[in-house]
Amino acid sequence: MNQAVILAGGQGKRMRAPIPKPMFPVLGEPMLEWVLGACEGAGLTQLCVVTGYEAEQIERYLNGRCETAYQAERLGTGHAVMQAIPFLQKHTDGNTLVLCGDAPFIDSETICSSLNRHIAENNAVTVITARVGQPFGYGRILRTDSGIAGIVEEKDATDQQRQITEINSGCYWFRTADLTELLGRITDNNAQKEYYLTDTIAIALKSGLRAGAYCSKNPDVVLGANDRKGLLKLNTAARTAVLNRHMENGVGFVCTDGIIIERSVEIGAGTEILPGTILRGKTVIGENCVIGPNCVLDDTTVGNGTVLNTVQAASAVIDAGVRLGPFVQVPAGGHIRADG
Repeated sequence: MNQAVILAGGQGKRMRAPIPKPMFPVLGEPMLEWVLGACEGAGLTQLCVVTGYEAEQIERYLNGRCETAYQAERLGTGHAVMQAIPFLQKHTDGNTLVLCGDAPFIDSETICSSLNRHIAENNAVTVITARVGQPFGYGRILRTDSGIAGIVEEKDATDQQRQITEINSGCYWFRTADLTELLGRITDNNAQKEYYLTDTIAIALKSGLRAGAYCSKNPDVVLGANDRKGLLKLNTAARTAVLNRHMENGVGFVCTDGIIIERSVEIGAGTEILPGTILRGKTVIGENCVIGPNCVLDDTTVGNGTVLNTVQAASAVIDAGVRLGPFVQVPAGGHIRADG
């Protein structure tokens, strides 16, 4: 049984809002949702979310979707995973992915490929890594011919180690039985008096177990946000990726100013999206349409060849060939027919 523990107890004080950090939205969805979706897309059905700050907000959002564990005090990443030990002990014969609920760009392909490497190399722990151009502030991966020797943090690294561009994503595969044993051996003997999950690597190596690393093809797996500026960077990266995907599928953009398209939106080839347009939720737009400028569509279906100019609609249906606007608000649940 392969499963995942998602760490979602952070407060995000620098966000300056009483919201758990994983619940801040990226392109309309909480960061936690991005992580949950990646795990589910990789076939991981047994999930445990470790909550902490304002835990009830996450509980309400999950609504029984997966198990939870509560971290009453934030005493480090290792301490957070300790709260999930009852969950881990239900299935000790497989592997457990530990990942952060506020690093939204982990992807299903990385999860699956790193698991395959983890199993093939018979590792007790496999760190998911990425190579980046600017590694400042991240833990560097120290490799050996047979695996990795550990992770060195920025403040502890030598000048030579700071030149390393392979960095820790904060995601790890463990053999579940090894993880439960290693958690019992980490201590808070450090300046912060916290239990660090990274300490499990050194303990595993000293015990004769193997530790490895999988370098993801997706460098964005390491991205997170500690403040509003970082959150804006995440939204910008997500927005750009979605626009690029639509352009590859034949959607046109003369200018992308003010255009926001959530990742669940579907758009047909030959359609042009004009500035100021916001497309949300399960909106589906047909082929050869012109949408915009300044349209806002939520959960709305638009037929082929439709032209919308400054139209707002939610949970609506707009038939093929309709020309609508400017300055039209379609009633919620409304249906605009081509025949009038």
